[in-house]
Amino acid sequence: MKRTLLSMIAVAAMSATALAADVKPAIIYDLGGKFDKSFNEAAYHGAEKFKEETGIDYRDFEISNDAQREQALRRFARDGNDPIVMAGFSWADALSKVAAEYPDTDFAIIDMVVDAPNVRSVVYKEQEGSYLVGVMAAMASKTGTVSFVGGMDIPLIRKFACGYVGGVKATNKDATVLQAMTGDTPEAWNNPVKGGEIAKSQMAQGSDVVYAAAGGTGIGVLQAAADEGKLGIGVDSNQNGLQPGHVLTSMLKRVDVAVYNAFNDAKNDQFTYGFNVLGLAENGVDYAMDDNNAPLVSQEMRDAVEQAKSDIITGKIEVHDYMSDEKCPY
Repeated sequence: MKRTLLSMIAVAAMSATALAADVKPAIIYDLGGKFDKSFNEAAYHGAEKFKEETGIDYRDFEISNDAQREQALRRFARDGNDPIVMAGFSWADALSKVAAEYPDTDFAIIDMVVDAPNVRSVVYKEQEGSYLVGVMAAMASKTGTVSFVGGMDIPLIRKFACGYVGGVKATNKDATVLQAMTGDTPEAWNNPVKGGEIAKSQMAQGSDVVYAAAGGTGIGVLQAAADEGKLGIGVDSNQNGLQPGHVLTSMLKRVDVAVYNAFNDAKNDQFTYGFNVLGLAENGVDYAMDDNNAPLVSQEMRDAVEQAKSDIITGKIEVHDYMSDEKCPY
């Protein structure tokens, strides 16, 4: 009996090992690198969480230019990595080609839709999280003027901006919201010097709360706000600790959830394809509270943001999606 039991345990252990060996997850980051304190780093944390919980390692790669995209993706697919997650909309063209070449490999892309039978497309309701930080910005502002600094000028970033304006205007209809983009090329994601310059220009016009949705460029925005004694708002990852006491909050875009879910679903043989939309109701976006920003957020502000959050989830407040018509009604 004892021998039989030990044999069963051994067989089970071998089966589990074999199953784990079949899962060879990989993630490829966008420009800016995995330690950008923002979008890519959130993706990295999702992969790390999976590794810590399962003991299954993953491969990753940081591209340094657009020309590497297709080559890196094809190499991972050829090597048998599965699933392969790409962080960022700029992977769409490369994925469309490589997914067709490797129909038995599972892929996931974040922030873009690629219509293929072996691709999961994860998109977010960034406008909902941005609305919440807009409410907080309007309540924290003493001048009635707040601002937004975007990275690359694309509809996705206009989506952040529009949601932010909606939250600000719903809280203070007379508020002024200044807006600027860093550039129209991928370099706009990694130019903290220019981000700081834009923020300083906005603060010179009266802005005392600056929201940055600009990847690594946002680091310069938060630094400029702190230097001027104003408030910044971070994005994607929790950036409250980058300038403690000067970051009002961060709009959390849970890229980590998308990566973790893709890896875990593949491990459990539950990987699905098509659209995967994450908003407030799905815990895909939120706002950040911790010891770094707690002194900056009054109970009145917290109550207002929580009420707005509840109203968005229930449908009482419908935040305009800029991607639907590329117009912002606020």
